[in-house]
Amino acid sequence: MNDAEGLSQDPTFRLIGSAKIWERGAALTSRLQTFETEMLAEAENFAGLARLNRELIGKAEALDSPYRTVLDMDSTEILVYGEQEQSAYNGHFESTCYHPLLLFSREGDCLAAKLRSGNVHSAEGWEELLLPEIERQQRMGKEVVFRADAAFAKPEIYEALEERGVKYAIRIPANENLERDIAELLPRPVVFLRP
Repeated sequence: MNDAEGLSQDPTFRLIGSAKIWERGAALTSRLQTFETEMLAEAENFAGLARLNRELIGKAEALDSPYRTVLDMDSTEILVYGEQEQSAYNGHFESTCYHPLLLFSREGDCLAAKLRSGNVHSAEGWEELLLPEIERQQRMGKEVVFRADAAFAKPEIYEALEERGVKYAIRIPANENLERDIAELLPRPVVFLRP
């Protein structure tokens, strides 16, 4: 059940949402969806939520501030059902979804997030999340290390990281030529255990 449906039966919300109170502009029952999709989805509200999250994590970082910070970036799939605005089919996940981009600290705290349509590339929008965080960490005097999967193996990401003196570990996408050249290194040695 949608939250708005449940609240529409609540006596207090029905009273506050009555015609006599309507002129006061209460965001209730029949207006909850408008509030959710118009008010909360405004750019300044998204920015405010991101700032609030970042400030809270900053306070935790100040308690135990190492000289190095490790940033992890990844995308994920959020399945949707029905016709959700900006959802789209993603061939990699084989689903209709949103495809948000996330930036985490080594401790697993989400430092930044961007909700994206389901049909975007995993690395799309990386600079919007990553570069401000690198600058913030470096202003605090920290060495920054970046980790990501093969979706982020892009020359423009390497260049941006190297320009900023950031060390990085990004998985190389699988390719037949590389696998052929290192084939003799891939088999694991057989280990015999003595009884």
